Amino acid sequence: MARQKVISAAEAARLIPDGAIVTVSSSSALGCPDATLAAIGARFEAEGHPRNITALHPIAAGDMWGVKGVDHLAKSGCLARVLAGSYPSGPSSAEPPEIWKMIAGDAIPAYNVPSGILFDIHREAAAKRPGVLTKIGMDTFVDPIHEGCAMNAKAAADPIVRRVNFAGEDWLFFPTITPQIAIIRATTADERGNLSYEQEGGILGPVDQALAARNNGGIVIAQVKRLAAAGTLRPHDVVVPSVLVDYIVVAPDQLQTTHTAYEPAISGEILRPLSSFDAPKFDIAKVIARRVAQELRDGDAVNIGFGISANVPRILIEEGRHGAVTWVIEQGAVGGVPLLDFQFGCASNAEAIVQSPHQFTYFQGAGFDMSLLSFLQIDRGGSVNVSKLGVRPHVTAGAGGFVDITARAKKIVFSGYFTAGSKLEIHDGAVKIAKEGRVKKLVEAVEQISFSGPRAVAQGQDIVYVTERCVLRLETESVTVTELAPGIDLERDVLAQAEFPLRVASDIRKMDRGLFHAAPIDLRLRPAEEMAL
Repeated sequence: MARQKVISAAEAARLIPDGAIVTVSSSSALGCPDATLAAIGARFEAEGHPRNITALHPIAAGDMWGVKGVDHLAKSGCLARVLAGSYPSGPSSAEPPEIWKMIAGDAIPAYNVPSGILFDIHREAAAKRPGVLTKIGMDTFVDPIHEGCAMNAKAAADPIVRRVNFAGEDWLFFPTITPQIAIIRATTADERGNLSYEQEGGILGPVDQALAARNNGGIVIAQVKRLAAAGTLRPHDVVVPSVLVDYIVVAPDQLQTTHTAYEPAISGEILRPLSSFDAPKFDIAKVIARRVAQELRDGDAVNIGFGISANVPRILIEEGRHGAVTWVIEQGAVGGVPLLDFQFGCASNAEAIVQSPHQFTYFQGAGFDMSLLSFLQIDRGGSVNVSKLGVRPHVTAGAGGFVDITARAKKIVFSGYFTAGSKLEIHDGAVKIAKEGRVKKLVEAVEQISFSGPRAVAQGQDIVYVTERCVLRLETESVTVTELAPGIDLERDVLAQAEFPLRVASDIRKMDRGLFHAAPIDLRLRPAEEMAL
């Protein structure tokens, strides 16, 4: 193809036929081709087309903070089905996004498919193979013995995954879904359509998504910030080559990520001084993050997720231990300092930014050492729910990469508060529960199985749960209390606040008192040669 065609977003929207399967590269606002999605929504409002789209989102498209993403398509008649690793999420007090209203109202079949598996489906589609055979998600909500990824009744009636026996073993099989349209994003396109990502905080999965469409006769639309002359991009800087790109939409105002127009440290163009990262304020969340940090081993590659554990990198900076572990996150950053809040999913000062499908292969195969994640609920078998809160679904984004990451991880440290809604204080190096939480989080059965405790036990995974009042470990027969915070009464504050019996270790000990004082704790990581207990 001699030259790519630069078109407007409105012209790009006219390329989407009724009934198309459309795959979108995004992670909330990071890498979101929002101008193109907005044009598709505007065309539907004006003309009633395109109709009955199936949308594929390996990671959420859009947020609740100004980048609408998938909500541009979330209109009756426009969107017919959606499969996503995650969905836009936000506080319970906020109005739910339109996509969540459609899901909760059973307006369309909606599925929460682990992000890594969705990327795998694209790779299989590109190679014209029949589907994905995997053990990722077995015994969780992904498994058809539970929910089969279905988020509502319409989805449950139209399953996308089944259990099969292959070579004498049970597997999950996801038949290939082939997109006709791929909508991706980059920083720069040259006139031929070569794409570079120099100002992006993540590459995500544009190559796999473009291949899936291109190899099956579809088209690829690339939204970019700027256009360059042909031949001016260095070959090693090109991520998506021109042979995979059909049309270019120039959107000079596209955001780097949520509430961030452009920050060069996010894209690795400069390095931020470590002194520019604020230390977490001293509170209960910091106590938990500190205790999580004590589980780290020197030299480990450590995945980190949203929630309390997201502050652990800053704990290491404060303690003078930055660089002792290498952080790896699903959007592709390796090393550096993972960022918080609106910039979550990005990192400053990263050593590398790899494509998300490759990162998920690394996670699914347990090439890394440990993961630090959150929990909403824990049940008597040690299973964890992080992906569903039925009373306010939009508070959680869905599973994202959680299932891919936890399926075989050697060690996982979950963190969270022991109950929901409690009022907690720290006085004189001890925890004071001024008001007990109304909602128990250690429950008889979790609302949704995002992580299977029994499967983890069978696989020999090392599982730790860190809360403000105790540390627990998953053992063969039980969830066991191994450490107690100063100021906490074991019977009243721990055992009585769980819906199921907790085992108490015979050698239960006090949590490090230094955790509960404002001064640095002289953090000492476990030696590299120490194996998980």
